[in-house]
Amino acid sequence: MRISDQIAEQLHTLIQQRQLQPGQRLPAERQLAEDLGVSRTALREAIQKLSSRGMLESRIGAGTFVQAPAGQQNWHEQVISPLVPLMRDDPQYRYDVLETRQSLEVSTAWHAAQRATAQDKARIQRSFESLLHFQHLQDTEASAHADAQFHLAIAEASHNAVIVQVMRSLFELMLNTVAENRRLMFVHDNTKVLEQLTQQHYKLMQAILDGEPEQARSVISDHLNFVHDKLTQADADTARLQRLGRLSPSVATPS
Repeated sequence: MRISDQIAEQLHTLIQQRQLQPGQRLPAERQLAEDLGVSRTALREAIQKLSSRGMLESRIGAGTFVQAPAGQQNWHEQVISPLVPLMRDDPQYRYDVLETRQSLEVSTAWHAAQRATAQDKARIQRSFESLLHFQHLQDTEASAHADAQFHLAIAEASHNAVIVQVMRSLFELMLNTVAENRRLMFVHDNTKVLEQLTQQHYKLMQAILDGEPEQARSVISDHLNFVHDKLTQADADTARLQRLGRLSPSVATPS
């Protein structure tokens, strides 16, 4: 294997080890060269090779960014993208997303509690702190993003490459449903529901930090069931109001 090919493989391995995701920028060229123990000229050749494979993208004045392989992009477009308009046109699809999350996240939480590294745990803690920060600011959009990112950080800590890739691909869909779920759950008794969700997230994080897989599995299952129950209640309340609104004024309002 040529030296440039070897360095390209080293760089590829480094990207995987640091779990850099599509769209994220690589560290500065000088830092990368030091990390790999190669010259900056050799590093540039490696970047060009990975760029030709569709794994990296160099942007003038901005740096080099991780890019999803073409096959992965097509898979996302074919499988995930069609679900987004379904979610918009029929909110009931959020229950399908919840079922999918239940199947995936019970497993990822269990594995994360066993496999999370110090770096993983720090990332989960940062995500939780970010969630608290945006909730305090009452920034609903940023809170939803931080919420989804918290769950994604736990999935990444499971170190199951297949599940992590599926969760990353589902991120946009999950973000849309998390934002809508939080909006619906907070219509009534906002403070109480927010406190319960925050406590659930904290318990989940703590179970992973403490290395307690059974506790982590139990907490995430209870959390997703709680969200399901609250959404069902919100849907029932909405339907009840709609039925009331269809009554004629003489029936709806006692004389």
